[in-house]
Amino acid sequence: MKATRADRSLLFVPGHRPERFDKAAASGAHALVLDLEDAVAPDDKPRARDLVATWLAAGHAAFVRVNAVDTPWHADDLRMLAAAPRAGVMLPKADAAAMVAVLQALPGRRAIALLESVAGYQELAWLAAAPGLERIAFGSVDFSAETGIADEGEALTAVRTQIVLQSLAAGLAPPVDGVSLGFTDAQLLRAEARRSRALGFGGKLCIHPAQLAAVHAAFAPSAAEQAWAARVLAAFEASGGGATAVDGKMVDKPVVERARRLLAEPAAADL
Repeated sequence: MKATRADRSLLFVPGHRPERFDKAAASGAHALVLDLEDAVAPDDKPRARDLVATWLAAGHAAFVRVNAVDTPWHADDLRMLAAAPRAGVMLPKADAAAMVAVLQALPGRRAIALLESVAGYQELAWLAAAPGLERIAFGSVDFSAETGIADEGEALTAVRTQIVLQSLAAGLAPPVDGVSLGFTDAQLLRAEARRSRALGFGGKLCIHPAQLAAVHAAFAPSAAEQAWAARVLAAFEASGGGATAVDGKMVDKPVVERARRLLAEPAAADL
C-alpha cells in the first residue's frame, strides 16, 4: 500500500509506554512509529509487543519498528503484525535480503527500510529495489556510531545523497532523514531539517512532539519560494510556453516544473 502523500514527520513512541500512544496520535505527526526495538529493554519486549497489538487491534494505524532479523524477537514481531492489517512495518538494520523477507511475510503493507549499517549501505541499490518497499529512512545515529563518521557539518552528505539518488532511481517516495537528538532548540532543528530538504529528503524522523512544528515548517515551501514559483508560472504563461527569464535567470521547462511542484505543496500550517 503506497502512501498518497509522503509523510514528512514520523514520530517514534516507545512500545512499552501505552499512555503515550493516543497523545502521539493527536500530536500532528504525519505518522507514528511504535518502537519495539531500541526504546524497549529486552525484558520488556514481549509486554511491549502485546501493548502495541492491543492498540492496533482497536483500529489505530501506525508503523511498527520491529526488532532486527538476527534477534530472538523478530519472528514474534512479524506474527503480531500479520494480525494487524492497518500496521506498517519499519525494519531496522535493513539489508536487501532481510527487507525482501519481511515484505514477503507482510505483503501489501506500507514498509520502510531503516538504513543504519555499513552492510545495508553497501547494498543500497538492491535494498531500494525490494518489491513493495515504500521508502528508506536513514538511521544516522547508528550509522555514525558504527562508522565513526560524526554526523556534523557535511561529513555524511555523500551518504545522504546516495540514499536520495538510489530512492529516486527505484521509484520510491523521497527518503526520511534521521533524528535530531535535541528538541529544545527549534532554530537548530529547523536548520537541520532544511538541510535534509535541500538534499532531497522528504521527511524526518522525530523523537519528541516538540520537534514536529520545526520539521513541518522546514519541509514546507517558504513564502519567498511560493512567490518565486508564482512569478515563474506567470512569466512562462506570458511567454506562450517559450523560454523566458525571471529575476535575471533563465526559465525553461525544468524550472517551470519545479515551480509547479512548489505551488502544489501544502503550506506549513496545512501539514
